[in-house]
Amino acid sequence: MVIKVVDQINDDEILESAWDLYLHAFRELNAMAVQRHLMYRHEFDEVMNDQRVQKYLCMDDDGTLCGLSTYTNDLDAVPLIAPEYFERHWPEHYAARKIWYIGFVAVHPQAQGRHMFRQLCEEMYVVAATQNGLVGIDICSYNDEVLNFSRIFRAQAERLTANMRFQRIDQQSYWLYQFHSEDAA
Repeated sequence: MVIKVVDQINDDEILESAWDLYLHAFRELNAMAVQRHLMYRHEFDEVMNDQRVQKYLCMDDDGTLCGLSTYTNDLDAVPLIAPEYFERHWPEHYAARKIWYIGFVAVHPQAQGRHMFRQLCEEMYVVAATQNGLVGIDICSYNDEVLNFSRIFRAQAERLTANMRFQRIDQQSYWLYQFHSEDAA
């Protein structure tokens, strides 16, 4: 197994494999989280073509793509986050471009349990850790409460260094108002 870091995916065969891997990893999450976590195909293709975003490709021994993640320190390349938030709270890190953001980490279901998730995370964290940087990621409540992703990400980072703090920096909640017709009168 090898991890390749690329700025763009130009190979159509790898792009199709990446889309299939991503689709299988995140399709069900759309039924578990209010905010859409699965990009549309054209959005996915734009990210795979965006040179500001590094793509981490985990290739099996036979060259099959079995893991994929995205990582950038150009926060303007990340939809749905506000770079100004990071600039306000960590101005020195922001100015030095020492804040990275993980867009997603996906591992093929048949490859899960083979340490690919851990290796993808470690490859990304090392970049920030060696520069005294910050790494941001968003985790929906399903992935956190049911699958324990924040604990998993923290454990992955702690394997690399004991000199790391991990904190929730924001939280958004979604509310639903339900009305019954007999109550309206």
